[in-house]
Amino acid sequence: MNRIFRITAAAGACAIFLGSTGGVLATRASSAELLSRLAGTSWRLIEFQSMDDATGTVRPHDPSVYTMRLEADGTIVMRLNCNRATGTWSATPAGDGESGQFELGRLATTRALCPPPSMDSSIAAHAPFIRSFLLKDGKLYLSLMADGGIYAWEPDPGSPSASEVPAAPENGGPKN
Repeated sequence: MNRIFRITAAAGACAIFLGSTGGVLATRASSAELLSRLAGTSWRLIEFQSMDDATGTVRPHDPSVYTMRLEADGTIVMRLNCNRATGTWSATPAGDGESGQFELGRLATTRALCPPPSMDSSIAAHAPFIRSFLLKDGKLYLSLMADGGIYAWEPDPGSPSASEVPAAPENGGPKN
């Protein structure tokens, strides 16, 4: 009887181990899938939702001049009204498959004086404080630390999709 108990306990431990390993593998697969949903995407700004009632919700006068492209190599390219910004981005998905940590590295920005109203300087100033993301209803929400606010982005219809962008020459794309 003692031997049967040991075999049953060992089989149960194997089942628990294999079950937990399968969960880890499934989480890794969903993480890679979520990151592939972000990498190579282009977005345009819908609004900034401030948690401060005095600021409220701020919408850009022309969403097409506030765009963000998340490149697959971890770089970000932004158009901020009459300015441009480049830097790095990284994301670590949470277990739900729709949210997680999000960080922007230091942005190199041009510093032209855009005609008012302009949100360029506030976006550039807030970038280092972005801490999380949420993909919901086709939109990307980037949240600032300490409930500082949320930038809401929608897919940019004016940008070519990843399938429309030709491959780089080293990946079989055009040489000229």
